[in-house]
Amino acid sequence: MKTTTLLVIEGRHAEVPSFAADLQKKGFDVQIAQNGSQAVARLKDVSPSLVVINAATLRSTGLRICQSIREKDPKLPIILILENGSDIVNKDVADSILELPFTVQKLVNRIKPLLPGDGKNVVHVGPIRLDLEKRRVRCLGKSTKLTPRLVTLLNLLMEKHGEVVEREPLFKKAWETNYTGDTRTLDVHISWLRRAIELDPDNPKFLKTIRGVGYRLDI
Repeated sequence: MKTTTLLVIEGRHAEVPSFAADLQKKGFDVQIAQNGSQAVARLKDVSPSLVVINAATLRSTGLRICQSIREKDPKLPIILILENGSDIVNKDVADSILELPFTVQKLVNRIKPLLPGDGKNVVHVGPIRLDLEKRRVRCLGKSTKLTPRLVTLLNLLMEKHGEVVEREPLFKKAWETNYTGDTRTLDVHISWLRRAIELDPDNPKFLKTIRGVGYRLDI
């Protein structure tokens, strides 16, 4: 079984706990970088499955490091560790954000859902990970069980991410029918998907409505 490689970015701040050694004990291959520029330089050689940014040990918010890593590899999952009470404006910079204090097991519990699957049953688009077999979607730290119809619908939108998918063709494929006289049920299902993948379903950042046309999954 292949060991999962994590790139952990930690400074040397005595008052803040280090997680690198504990993650190694949990069976991960842990590669350490002491700052953001060192981490970005090592991305290609290390090829990590996930990056942990212990910003609390760097005495920063970690935002610039997140942005630099996203520029190099937009699909690489990031977990950001902050000091308790940190005020972070843009919570979308990382796939998951943790505030100290917490246990290493809680960190592991956040890491596992963000790791790549076997490639057969798990579909990845940005922070969205859809397990077709288990009918479960994970996004931004949330994990939600979906109905078969919702799995089909989300999979169709993920396949066409960045493109506008018209209502009628989407309805026909998801419901396997040529009847499109009443597609209001599609709107209901879209709202359910938003609850599963959006931080604020009423103001969606991923699943957008294109008025009069259909929907677009923006990543």
